[in-house]
Amino acid sequence: MKQDYYEILGVTKSATTVEIKKAYRKMAIKYHPDKNPGDKEAEEKFKQAAEAYEILSDENKKARYDQFGHAAFEGGAGGGFHGAGGMNMDDIFSQFGDIFGSAFGGGFGGGFGGGSRGPRRTKGSNLRIRVKLTLEDIAKGVEKKVKVKRKVQAEGVRYSTCSTCNGTGQVMKVTNTILGRMQTASACPTCHGSGQTLNNRPNGADADGLIMKEEMVSIKIPAGVTEGIQLKVGGKGNEAPGDHSIPGDLLVVIEEVAHETLKREGNNLHYDLYVSFSEAALGASKEIETVTGKVKIPVKQGTQSGKILRLRGKGLPSIEGYGTGDLLVHVNVWTPQHLNKEQKAFFEKMSEDTNFVPKPSKSEKSFFEKVKDMFS
Repeated sequence: MKQDYYEILGVTKSATTVEIKKAYRKMAIKYHPDKNPGDKEAEEKFKQAAEAYEILSDENKKARYDQFGHAAFEGGAGGGFHGAGGMNMDDIFSQFGDIFGSAFGGGFGGGFGGGSRGPRRTKGSNLRIRVKLTLEDIAKGVEKKVKVKRKVQAEGVRYSTCSTCNGTGQVMKVTNTILGRMQTASACPTCHGSGQTLNNRPNGADADGLIMKEEMVSIKIPAGVTEGIQLKVGGKGNEAPGDHSIPGDLLVVIEEVAHETLKREGNNLHYDLYVSFSEAALGASKEIETVTGKVKIPVKQGTQSGKILRLRGKGLPSIEGYGTGDLLVHVNVWTPQHLNKEQKAFFEKMSEDTNFVPKPSKSEKSFFEKVKDMFS
């Protein structure tokens, strides 16, 4: 079982953004690869801290984590599908390098540490798509194949080390102030921080040596997802220029398609069942639709309009794996709007019959009590 993100950083749920950032910086410096060369345990703690910070530093991700826990970012799509997990060193240094400041030699340019440790790793931009799911898809989980247009390096492209920054991706500037000489670093204006410049550009490639390519991507979506939840397919975003670059990610936003007869409320589903006077009085067997197929349910003799029948386990599964919701069937007795002479005469006669006079018992629940029971 994965460790709680708050426990990893040693903060509480009420911690501010500043406190979370401070806690992450403290842990990241402690377990940084430069301070712990060859220590796999320290490297793993370094990655866990970055993973926790990625979620808790983002207001939307933090809210989803507080509501659903790790399950909000789980899934599986071979080739790097992950929510919060699955971060590698390149992801960490690309996204959070600025947090370390000058703790490791005045920069975070290289693959695993300061600029002196190797060539700078740049990451391509992320792509975002929306995937529409039916309630049936959400009930069982589904694998979707989508076409994605992404930038990739053109075949035959070649890059060389930037002569301006010598491959670091940064240029240093020294200025004189009243406090003395101050040294600051900024992105190289020639290579824009990549550490490399284009040496050979194939036909059709842009100024960075990239072309647009359409690719089929398989996305495995877990059961129980909700409208607006965001999943991530690692490495399926745009590529970046340079020999040492890594591609961005594909962000998948879930869009729920409205069902014709079923209404969703969390993990529960609602269905309006209409029955005639005769069916309510005599009883009947009715077929209704669920997300797993049609089922028959009995309508007992003397069923009143507004009665709620609960079909346990016929709702949607919890994304956290805590069971399945219910299907709530709302019985509505349909009143005929047009009667012929024979029908009208029958009801006029029955209106004087004491059996047709409403006599709710004390055990009969009011509308508001039924609503209260439904939500509890």
